[in-house]
Order: sequence, then structure tokens, then C-alpha cells
Amino acid sequence: MERFRIKCPRCFKSKFWKTSDKRLKCKSCRYIFIPKASLINISNKLLKQIIAEFILGHSTNVILGRVKISKHQLLKTLTLLRIAMTKDLPEVFEGIVEVDETYLGGQMKNKRIKEKFQIKAKNKGKKKLGGFGTVKQPVFGILCRKGKVFAKIVPGIEAKDLQPLIEKQVKRGSTICSDTWRGYTGLAAKGYVHRLVEHGKNEYSDKKGGHINGLEGFWGYLKRKLAAKGGIRKEKLSLYLGEYVWRYNHKSLLFKEQGKHLLNLWQKENHSLLKYRLLARKIKQNIHSSPILLTPIINILGSKN
Repeated sequence: MERFRIKCPRCFKSKFWKTSDKRLKCKSCRYIFIPKASLINISNKLLKQIIAEFILGHSTNVILGRVKISKHQLLKTLTLLRIAMTKDLPEVFEGIVEVDETYLGGQMKNKRIKEKFQIKAKNKGKKKLGGFGTVKQPVFGILCRKGKVFAKIVPGIEAKDLQPLIEKQVKRGSTICSDTWRGYTGLAAKGYVHRLVEHGKNEYSDKKGGHINGLEGFWGYLKRKLAAKGGIRKEKLSLYLGEYVWRYNHKSLLFKEQGKHLLNLWQKENHSLLKYRLLARKIKQNIHSSPILLTPIINILGSKN
């Protein structure tokens, strides 16, 4: 992995003096600062402990009791780990694959009275599409019989929402198993072998290998894990979805191998975010210091109608 090069937070130069208290002093602007090799200032030893506890599935409170770290730092670390997991996508599937959609979200009876009224007002006069209409979040999944799964939050479950994902993730010529939902109509015309299972007639296998039981098993695993969290915010659902997809795809790895792989993912994500932050600071500094960019703004503010 490419090593991150330390730069001055003010002038973005990379030449320094070392002070007696182990800080760095920029040779260009004389700014003194503590170098950060990470967005979260924790040691590798502490990070490895957090990753080990995280892979074991321990809650935040359990990790706080075992690792000496603040809750704020721990939550930031776990969020960055989940972002890295979400970006670790499986390769393109081929062979026999299963496709299916599901809905994630709490039951209507468990929602607050205020939320119930808001949902009813929002959906008044609209046709229900399933899963309490637009209350729950639709999620689409693809499972390869070789053991990998792909899942993504989608805006809807029609053909225009699902089939582009299938074309991107599944190689043409593969065999696709699905139920009889209209969103999968036309897959055979796009170069796939399409096998159907009619759940409406209590048919769950055509006895020739055509079924979606593997993906149904993953949906059950995902919903049990999310239910155990006691509810999560909708804006963070994609992170938790990415986490459990990653766990499912790497379940065959040993504990140490999972930890090593996740540590590499975290380092890559941390490195890219640091580069992005430095670039954003540099752009911001150029905007504030450039008279060419500021002149039109001054002219607009100073003009009179």
C-alpha cells in the first residue's frame, strides 16, 4: 500500500524540522503541529483490538469495557470500518445465481403515534406496493451458488430498478433463478437463462435446481442481525447492510484472516479519506486567497440596481 505523505495543514508543504517534544515545524510557514497518520488518532495495537472485538460481534458497550478508548473515537472507528466493508464488493457472478427483493424496517405497530400519522398522511391516496407501501426500505439481492452475495438498497422494485443491477453484477449466459415478480420479466431476452419459482402456488423448488432458498436464508440472517440491534437509523442502513454482506461473504475465513483483511481495508479507506481531506483544504485555501475568484463576488455585492 502506498504510504501517506505528511503535509503541513496550513501551506501543504512537506519539509519540516523535528522539535524536542516530537512535533513537526514547517520550514515554509513555521507552523508547529502534531502529525496524524490517521483520521482517528489511535495506535495500531488499539485498532487491532477493536477489529477483533468487532469481528466477534460484540456491542459498543462491551468493546468500551474491554478496550481503553473514548466512545466518540470508538463510534468513528466502527463507522469507518463499515464504510470499508461496504466498498469491498464481490466480483461479477457467473454460473447459477439467485435474485430476490425484500423490505427492511420495523413493524407499523411498533412505530410512534406521531410517525404513524405522518406515514398515513404521506401515503393517503397512493397505491400500496408491498411492505406497507413506501414505509419500509426495499433491498435487492443477488446470490451466487458459489457462496457470495451482493445486496443494495434500491429506490423501487420495478424492472428499471432491478435489471440494471443484474446486468452489472451477473455475467451474460448465466442461469438466474427468481420468483414470478414482474420486475424480472425480460431477463431471457437479455442473454440469461431464466428459471422461475411460483411462490404463490407454494412452489419453492422446481426439483431441477431452480430455487431461491439460499438468498431467502441470507435475508433471514440479515433481518435477525438487524433486529438484534434494537433499531437503527435509516441513513445508516446502507452501512449495516454492507457489514453483514461482508460478514456473509467472508464467513469461510479464519478469525485471524478476517482481522487481517479488515485491517487492510481500513488502512486503504483511511488513506483515501486523508488524501481527500487534504485536497479539500487546499481547494478551500485557494478559494479564500485567490483575488481572481473573489473579484466577481465583490463586484456583485457592490453593484447597485
